[in-house]
Amino acid sequence: MTASYPIQSHTRVCAGTGRPLQSGEKYYSVVVDEAGQLVRRDYSASAWPGASDDAVAFWSGKVPPQNQKRRLTFDDDMMMECFERLADDADSKRMQFRYVVALLLLRRKRLRFEDTKREQDQEYLLMRCPKTNVLFEVCDPHLAEADIAAVQDEVMKLLGCD
Repeated sequence: MTASYPIQSHTRVCAGTGRPLQSGEKYYSVVVDEAGQLVRRDYSASAWPGASDDAVAFWSGKVPPQNQKRRLTFDDDMMMECFERLADDADSKRMQFRYVVALLLLRRKRLRFEDTKREQDQEYLLMRCPKTNVLFEVCDPHLAEADIAAVQDEVMKLLGCD
């Protein structure tokens, strides 16, 4: 089953004031759950209310020029925080999302693979954060390569790398 996370890309409009965000201006983005959908909101620095407790992820950046191709960069701390926030979420789409974020963090050496574990019919990846030594269990949703690519594309959109 392919997961779909329709998260819009950067809006270039402040969600707090409705004012267009200008190239080079600092902004904040937050992703929240609204009625089962992940929704992105962008804010100017002056209108940023801070991340709510139910935020899945948030980050800051500078608005790129309108036609500039963006260099692919990640905020590892933001990705790690998103990964940790989704730890207890039982929603299958979010579990798939967390699994792909875990793979990205593994690739970026923010997590290290230690082992696998099986409980009943479910398999878990055991990954450790070398910085904090915390061991994480990541439910393996057994996604096909195409499904992993589709979820990874959505993670990239969330990060503003579209």
